[in-house]
Amino acid sequence: MLRRAGSAVLAGLVIVYALAYADVAWRARSAYLEGEKYMAWSLDPALKRAALQAEFAGRERALRDEAAAGKLSGAELEQRAALLRFDFNERLQESSLKYAVAWYRTAVELFSPPESRWVALSRSRLAEAKALWKRELDAQKVPYKEYMLE
Repeated sequence: MLRRAGSAVLAGLVIVYALAYADVAWRARSAYLEGEKYMAWSLDPALKRAALQAEFAGRERALRDEAAAGKLSGAELEQRAALLRFDFNERLQESSLKYAVAWYRTAVELFSPPESRWVALSRSRLAEAKALWKRELDAQKVPYKEYMLE
């Protein structure tokens, strides 16, 4: 009886650790893929524009649907539409490399240990993204200190 209980507890611990490892690895994968998305956007701004325009169109459609359902007045609709346009323009101008660095760093710092494949990939891409971001800041003549990029 004691042996069976001990085996059940051991099996339970193995399952819990396996699930925790899988969860952390999946989160690291998600962060890595977000970093990759922003790296791709930095290399091809047309991708960024297309993605943001698609998101903007969906949010704008939702606003118009709310207005059609009588949930928003004309003034509220215009105000929220203006905020959406402002948000779209701001996000379009923001540095994609800054976000790539942030997502890679997230994978490395928050989701390791364990050293999953995604953490290792993020660690290698982090250095590249950070170097590109520094070049971007230098080209724009934005002053920075090294600690500001951490």
